[in-house]
Amino acid sequence: MIRSFLRRRRRTLIISGAVVAVLGVNIPPAWTLIANYEHDKLINSEAYKEQYGHWDVVDLPSDMRVNAVHAALLDTGKLLIVAGSGNNQAFFDAGTFKTLLYDPTTGQTKLIPTPTDMFCAGHAFLPDGKLLVAGGTSRYEVLQDAVTKAAGTITVKNESPDGGTRNFPKGTEFVAPDGKRYNATSAFTIGPATKTVGKHGVVTVNASQESVFVEADNTGNDYVTNDPAHYSIQGLQGDDQRNIYGLGGAMTMNKQDFQGRKESYEFDPVTERYIRVADMNYKRWYPTLTGLPDGDVLAVSGLDGSGNVLDGDNEIFDPNTKTWAKRPDLKRYFPTYPALFQTGQPNTLFFSGSNSGYGPATKGRAPGLWDLSDNQFTPVPGLRDPDQLETSGSTWVGPVQNQQIMVVGGGGVGESPKSTGRIDLINLDSPDPHFTPGPSLPAGTRYPSLVTLPDDTTLITGGSQYYRGLNASDNHTARIFHPDTDTLTVAADPTVGRDYHSEALLMPDGRVITLGGNPLFSDAKNTITAPFEQRIEIYTPPYLYHGTRPIIISGPQSVARGDSATFGVTDAADVAKVRLIRPSAVTHVTNVEQRSVALAFTQAGGTITVSVPSQPTLVPPGYYMLFVTNKAGVPSVARWVQVP
Repeated sequence: MIRSFLRRRRRTLIISGAVVAVLGVNIPPAWTLIANYEHDKLINSEAYKEQYGHWDVVDLPSDMRVNAVHAALLDTGKLLIVAGSGNNQAFFDAGTFKTLLYDPTTGQTKLIPTPTDMFCAGHAFLPDGKLLVAGGTSRYEVLQDAVTKAAGTITVKNESPDGGTRNFPKGTEFVAPDGKRYNATSAFTIGPATKTVGKHGVVTVNASQESVFVEADNTGNDYVTNDPAHYSIQGLQGDDQRNIYGLGGAMTMNKQDFQGRKESYEFDPVTERYIRVADMNYKRWYPTLTGLPDGDVLAVSGLDGSGNVLDGDNEIFDPNTKTWAKRPDLKRYFPTYPALFQTGQPNTLFFSGSNSGYGPATKGRAPGLWDLSDNQFTPVPGLRDPDQLETSGSTWVGPVQNQQIMVVGGGGVGESPKSTGRIDLINLDSPDPHFTPGPSLPAGTRYPSLVTLPDDTTLITGGSQYYRGLNASDNHTARIFHPDTDTLTVAADPTVGRDYHSEALLMPDGRVITLGGNPLFSDAKNTITAPFEQRIEIYTPPYLYHGTRPIIISGPQSVARGDSATFGVTDAADVAKVRLIRPSAVTHVTNVEQRSVALAFTQAGGTITVSVPSQPTLVPPGYYMLFVTNKAGVPSVARWVQVP
């Protein structure tokens, strides 16, 4: 508790002590009651809130609570909360997939029909405001002790350029030369072979192929094999029996990881429905989707349909044709959910090193600059605790024009007990980009949530010291990072713990909403299984207790890059900053959508005229929240503006 506030309450505590003495044998519960009363009185005082801000817990109706695995702020001001199966295999087996639409302004909620299991998908906003959601879960993991059927991957090949695309159902049988049968664990599709005509009319046919995960028709070790084999596919007739077949390798009783899926959808904020678009070329679970300056979206990494990390097979979504294109020229391996940011330089992404989950400890984890024009990757030095980047958080610091990124917290790979409170920063505009040390958090922190605020500071909240909150290690603390001084200040303590599967987002009213949390246990001895945290908590930063807010009265709904626009604002002469802040789409500590753009402005009478930067690398197309902040640091409620 803050010392100055305790001094102010010394007299009250003396009186409280007298009350405790009267209560005699009930001193411990009485003291707790009084201490709680004093604490509540303290954190709800105006002086405290002006300095540290305030948290409020929101309990949704019981029939509207979902496991918040993904959250995205739509340009309607509503929050899209995607659970899918919500890390609950019983829901997955029953086909129970959920998405909740929540309006923080009115408190209204609405369950959205969810067509497939989007649990652990990737997402990115498109130029028209729709949210692209791609991938998800096609199969839950099976730990080795629970594996009863040998399983592995079969590569299905089609050598015929005729006959079009072939669709096969879940359960399709593959027959080995010795007669043993293995069944596909999910439906699959394979296209025709490609036929090209070369010099002198020579025709070349290249077989198409698709990887399919299969498991033995029966239990036991008799189906285990390490030998390659040619598999026939049950039910094929005529030439298909010869042209379409499977090539398989090892069939084992090893642990079976989660498996990805190919489907992708756009969520329309207007109709409030998912719209199916073309499937990805690769199944993905734990992928990152990063928006590019032209509005395209790059999909990288993820577990494939066999539970393996994709070996650098990346692809791009075109929002105009709503199709995906393989990009073998951009073949590059990353661990799952890599934090990839579009920099101010054309064709250049920055990988901060932050990631969540899967991949070997020594492959693809070094931070660096990825040049999409030639697929070159340039590592950057200087990051402290480089072996503790898994479950770390990354974000732009202040306006994106500064080209500064911070990496916060993280831990060792997998269930490592290591965690760090490191905050390191890098200026990508430097002639020799390298990380430099910043301040440190008070404890090692996995799963920190980082939220850019309209006053250019960053809220750092949540997380836990150990993997998935083990040993009751959730950090009930929050800090605010100030980029002008590279310092941290204390923020009010959140009451709800947030760790794995948690999110935090800036809302249009300048507050921050936090959701989710999926610890393994709820006690320090790790003996009591913990439920998924379904409460919502909202943080009101100190700036909202510092006086009257400016109000954006009027202005256009769209402003092009390189153009100017005029907005009517109360107390326009008092405006100190204008920012365009892109709404967040966040999951698994990965939020590559979030960015703040500083706008130059002039003031005349009751208006301000702002200028939007011309570089698409700084201002990718899409919807933004326009905030004006006065000289006291108080932001307006945002006005939604589209950059077409």
